[in-house]
Amino acid sequence: MRARFSQQRRTTALIAAAGVLALCAGGVWLATRPSGAPAPEPANERVMRQIRMQAGRGAELRYSEPGQRRAVCGYLGRRAGGPATAFVSIPNRILFSDDPLPTEFREMRLRYCPGFTGAPAGAR
Repeated sequence: MRARFSQQRRTTALIAAAGVLALCAGGVWLATRPSGAPAPEPANERVMRQIRMQAGRGAELRYSEPGQRRAVCGYLGRRAGGPATAFVSIPNRILFSDDPLPTEFREMRLRYCPGFTGAPAGAR
């Protein structure tokens, strides 16, 4: 009789342990799934925000095209009627062709926008 009672306790303990592990696994799954993460900012809005912050409110977007991944490449004018400046925008950064980092700009352009090399017709 004693052995049977011990076997019953062991079975109950194993079932309880399995239940606790299942609850813990469910909690970890709920805590780590990205359903509460905000949607990424649309590329056109991101580019305009970056241009306004880096080039000023008077800057105008003249041309843009999607690059690889979430990059956007294009041309802007720092002021109306001014010369066009190329840019490469990625979600956390924007670089301009006239920045003091020409090598970094060239590398970003080749990496994210390999076909973007010449000025489009109509860009000043």
